[in-house]
Amino acid sequence: MAADTVDPHPPRISLITVCWNAEQTIADTLRSIDAQTYRNFEHIIIDGGSSDSTLAIIAWAPAENRRVLSGRDGGIYEAMNKGIGLASGDIIGFLNADDTFESSDSLETVAAALEDEAYDGCYGDLIYVSNQNTDRKVRYWKSCAFEPGSFGRGWCPPHPTFYVRRRIYDRFGTFDLRYRLAADVELMMRFLEVARIRTIYIPRVLVRMRLGGATNKNVQNISRQNKEVLRALADHGFRVSTPLFWASKLVNRLGQFLTRNR
Repeated sequence: MAADTVDPHPPRISLITVCWNAEQTIADTLRSIDAQTYRNFEHIIIDGGSSDSTLAIIAWAPAENRRVLSGRDGGIYEAMNKGIGLASGDIIGFLNADDTFESSDSLETVAAALEDEAYDGCYGDLIYVSNQNTDRKVRYWKSCAFEPGSFGRGWCPPHPTFYVRRRIYDRFGTFDLRYRLAADVELMMRFLEVARIRTIYIPRVLVRMRLGGATNKNVQNISRQNKEVLRALADHGFRVSTPLFWASKLVNRLGQFLTRNR
């Protein structure tokens, strides 16, 4: 790492949490955020107008660096775009209301990786855990360094571990709301595969995600999401073998289950 590319000031992180009727999980998310050893961050919560006790639970866990915006929106990606619009940090990342950080130094690890201005973003690994017992690991999503063409082979980083500089959003745009289930994959594809931003892979687990999110709660949604990914590839001008894409996805998914006990 070249000495003249390291920012002497620790980067400020904008951490965005999108939630709606998340009373069962939001407290765990808040505890994992408030336990972070890295303190130069703001926490922005975008609530979709919860009708349960979500907002009360948030109010019971006040923090000086936390802001809450509540109101009806058009879904998770529109809410994420609202959060980006409010962000004041140098780096933007997301931790959803059913996710937790793997350890208290997860944000510190991200900040250390992006102290080097040569990198536009970073990402790491993720563990899927049981909804009922978050200590029970179900799948291990081990990522790797990006290589051109990877998205056409069904690869993408785990979005909850994906942190990029705010200037990247300013230059290349936010979530494309035409993609209802795969806007996160399309955004990472646009940044990495099209814009070729410079990223660094962190080979460690950063986040725990409960099973049952919008894209993985049933086979139909998984299929719809991957069809949207194929459409995004075509929209960006990539010619992809559909059978290879699906075969690669299946092999990758099987590998996640086989390594679940790591």
